[in-house]
Amino acid sequence: MAALIEEGRAKVNLSLRVVGRRADGYHDLESVVAFADCADRLTLEPGGELKLATTGPLAAACGETSDNLVFKAAKLLAEAVPNLKLGAFALDKVLPVAAGIGGGSADAAAALRLLARLNNLSLDDPRLQKVALSTGADVPVCLLSRACDMTGVGEQLLPLPLPSMPCVMVNPRVPVATKDVFQALGLRNGELLVGATSVLGAPAWPETGGSIADWVEVLETVANDLEAPAMRIEPVIGNVLGALRDSAGVKLARMSGSGATCFAIYGAPADAHAAAEKIRRDHPGWWVHAGTLS
Repeated sequence: MAALIEEGRAKVNLSLRVVGRRADGYHDLESVVAFADCADRLTLEPGGELKLATTGPLAAACGETSDNLVFKAAKLLAEAVPNLKLGAFALDKVLPVAAGIGGGSADAAAALRLLARLNNLSLDDPRLQKVALSTGADVPVCLLSRACDMTGVGEQLLPLPLPSMPCVMVNPRVPVATKDVFQALGLRNGELLVGATSVLGAPAWPETGGSIADWVEVLETVANDLEAPAMRIEPVIGNVLGALRDSAGVKLARMSGSGATCFAIYGAPADAHAAAEKIRRDHPGWWVHAGTLS
């Protein structure tokens, strides 16, 4: 059988509200998630035992194979589905690691999509969904790989009619551990940040056909609650945000996920590409991508 290929598209949190911390220690979130046109590439050669080889410009940052979320997701699915056909994965890694754009989660989701294709499983198979959430909070939305309003601990997904939005994504090549950012946020088990009044006053997302301006107007009313604690851990995030907010034509700029990647939305592709070129010149050590979110 020929090799199967999937892309693990970068996830961007356009907004991220921390609703509170559950008694079990997990955090309830509400986040508008979009996906970028930059992606890791995952190939599956069917047959034989489970293997993973990593190549690409950022392969060295992936760590041990046994810790890779591709490997973890495949092993969990093999435990959940009797006689699951496996094979050898090859990951071409181009997205920054520990960057707030779900690179590892997107890779794990791509692995699950590949195994679903190989084994004739539907993507809404309950076993696949359970494995996705067990692998990581961002894996279910990355499995769908389309714009969603994500709530709970990542398991509740409402697809959104997001327009294609010109963007620039910037990472200062400084890894930020999600657990460290949540620790810096400092919520106790059972503590809530969002009460009933806040929930009732939650923004209504634009309907199908909404423009970039419509979406930016609503997104400006919500923030990323992890931005401040992440900046305390890595102040360079403030420099990245400053570079994006100073660029010509920018409509909205903020941090994605738990950082350190930040993004900006523009009204026109030309503005995004011009901003990216300037940031690359001014900060040659940073990872910069100009493209679209959708």
